[in-house]
Amino acid sequence: MKGSQDHIVTSHVGSLPRPDGLIAAYRAHETGEPIDEKAFEQTLRAAVAEVVHHQHSLGIDIPGDGEFGKPMGQRVNYGSWWRYSWQRLGGLKLDGPNLYDMAARRSGPGEVLLTSFGDRRDRRQFAAAYADPDSGITTGPRPPAPVCCAPIAYTGQQAIQTDIANFKEALKAAGVEEGFMSAVAPGSASRIGNEYYKSEEELLYACADAMREEYKAIVDAGLVLQLDDPAIAENWDMVNPEPTVEDYKKFSMLRVEALNHAIKGLPADRMRFHLCWGSWHGPHMTDIPMRDIVDVMLAINVQAYSFEAGNVRHEHEWKVWQEVKLPDDKLILPGVVSHATNVVEHPELVAERILRFANVVGRERVIASTDCGLGGRVHPQIAWAKLESLAKGAALASRELWR
Repeated sequence: MKGSQDHIVTSHVGSLPRPDGLIAAYRAHETGEPIDEKAFEQTLRAAVAEVVHHQHSLGIDIPGDGEFGKPMGQRVNYGSWWRYSWQRLGGLKLDGPNLYDMAARRSGPGEVLLTSFGDRRDRRQFAAAYADPDSGITTGPRPPAPVCCAPIAYTGQQAIQTDIANFKEALKAAGVEEGFMSAVAPGSASRIGNEYYKSEEELLYACADAMREEYKAIVDAGLVLQLDDPAIAENWDMVNPEPTVEDYKKFSMLRVEALNHAIKGLPADRMRFHLCWGSWHGPHMTDIPMRDIVDVMLAINVQAYSFEAGNVRHEHEWKVWQEVKLPDDKLILPGVVSHATNVVEHPELVAERILRFANVVGRERVIASTDCGLGGRVHPQIAWAKLESLAKGAALASRELWR
């Protein structure tokens, strides 16, 4: 994995704005309209080539494929990073209630249960704001959630090979040596209904065994694998009432152990992990502090860790790294521009954020990134302006750090 040897390397979290033609094609798929599959494949291939070229032209050192192979039929969509797995896992039926309308569940001492999205503590605390269509708090479509009704198995072989081929072709055309591809982690993939397995733990490990095939395919292709599991932090808000930190960490470590099981034997130096508190534009006053879960994150057997650090709810938490020692062989990808605001960060602010981390953990161990995916969350013009500011800020920081 490329590190910051002579300048601050730049990357991002994954999702980038899809072109209108690709969104329309996916929407046709969703509604069952007849489409020309060959034309769709050409549209997807061309879109991936363009998004890689665009990232490279802005100065992003480690680009992604924009998650363009993960279906998104709407401009505003916060769930494609996860929902794509519903189409790549066998044993599911897509006829459950949407995640907001599922029955609420209550946790108790020593028993942590995830409640529905609609029953999140942040949503209950700010119910009027969340219910106001003009408030700016939206997460896009709410499709029916899957229910596991048979043994989970990976069925996305053709899809992942198409994603890999399109991305590698785009990297070669742009003259880029290293790129990353994201995949949902078992902890998030298993947040579905269950009518087959005896326990949530059995379902979790079934997802881990199935998704391993996708993880291995990405690594074997010579790409960097990014494992997306915002649920490690985000689940805290889905536990009602608020649990003890001890109970929550125990609950989360089971998901970490399942992820480590899924990536066992894969090279740690080709993998990175993404943690966030959920990318919706809400108050986030019920987010768990970084200091309470940083050790849970560091227990994941990868080389690099991506996390929110430009979000105004979490920017101050860079100080955690003054207290917590980053293992010698690890890297961090702090977010220095955020998906949570339409304001484009000034390059000098971006540089300041980078310098904070570089001065604590060392310049060679920092890769400048985004808080979360930008696609589906901010307007395309704003998303690209943020990536440009990220690159310019990293250049300013590099001049300071390598002068």
